[in-house]
Parts: sequence; structure tokens; C-alpha cells
Amino acid sequence: MKQIINVLSLSLVVSVLAFSAFVGLEPRLAAAVSDSVTVTQDVTAGISISSPADVTMNALTTTQNTSVGTSTWTVITNNAAGYTLGVKADYTGKTAALTSSTDQFADYATSSPSLWSVTNNYMFGFAPFGNDTTGYGTGTLCESANDTPSTTLYYVGFYSADRQIASSSSETTQAGTATTVCYATEQDTVWAPSGTYTATITATATTNP
Repeated sequence: MKQIINVLSLSLVVSVLAFSAFVGLEPRLAAAVSDSVTVTQDVTAGISISSPADVTMNALTTTQNTSVGTSTWTVITNNAAGYTLGVKADYTGKTAALTSSTDQFADYATSSPSLWSVTNNYMFGFAPFGNDTTGYGTGTLCESANDTPSTTLYYVGFYSADRQIASSSSETTQAGTATTVCYATEQDTVWAPSGTYTATITATATTNP
């Protein structure tokens, strides 16, 4: 009888140990839930333009027939489609860009830009250059000699509406893109009457759609 009890006790112990081992080795099933989010960052397009100083060109005289001046505008934009830069003159109450109280310089040809050439007249025109400028010849200087218009840039006259001088199809660097406008005057064969002549030139940078 005692032997039977011992056998049963041993069997119980073995069963308990076996069950414990099974429980310990059995894979444990874990519950899991998940979620996701969308992160959105808008970048708003902006544009700015620098403000260069007013330009005073050297005087024309009986011995000085040409004069050159410059303005440089720097455009900064993050607009993915880029920008367009145009310039125009104020013609309010007058028929030419560069005028005095009694006279005016004729506007240089306002059709296709061309090399600077004035004959039997006194004229005012401009030529731009820069990394985003095309169609105005070549060169990175406004003068071919002191106060002498460039011989490689193409000049044109101003309009009362914007004339495009630079454009880009992408954003600029953070430092921006500079475009220089070269102003030129010349008297040939006839004198420009003495006086003070002024023109108001406005540059406008616009983001492309």
C-alpha cells in the first residue's frame, strides 16, 4: 500500500513538473495596436527685391558725348516656379523717359534690342545683364571704356509698361540673383541742350504662377 502511495506521489510530482515546463515553454500571444500620422509642412512663396541708390550720370559737355550709369537689383525668392523681373519708365506728362523742363532725350529703339549706335540725335537707352538675362547680347560690364557704352550688350528704350529683363523657372539661392541695368546717353552731331534731365525707372519682380 505504501509503495502504491509512493508511486502515485511520484506520478503527481512528475505531472506537476511537466505541466510547469509546458506552461513555461508555451508561446505567449501578445496583443498589439498601431496608429499612423501624416506630417504636413507648408512653404509659402515669397519674393523680395533690393533697393539700389539713385544714379547720377557724368555730364555731357562739348567734349564728352557719351555717359554710362548702372543700377543692380537683386531678387530673392523661394517660389518653385521662379520669378520674372521687368523695368519701366514713368512717362506721366511726357513723351520720353529722360526729360528736362524744356527738352528730352529720344528713347532708344523700343523694338528689338541692338548694339548701341546713335546718329544725328541725342538718345537714352539701357541694356541689362545677369545670370537670368537673355536676349541682350553678351558681357558683364556696362562700359567698353570710361563712360562709353558696351560694344557687346544690346540696348533698347524704355516702355511705360514693364519690359522683361530677367526670368527664372526655379527659386533663387538664398543670396538671390543680381541683374544689372546699364543706362547710356549719347549726343551725336547735335548737342543735347543744357539742363538737368531725369528719368524715373521702376524695377518689379514677380513670382511666376
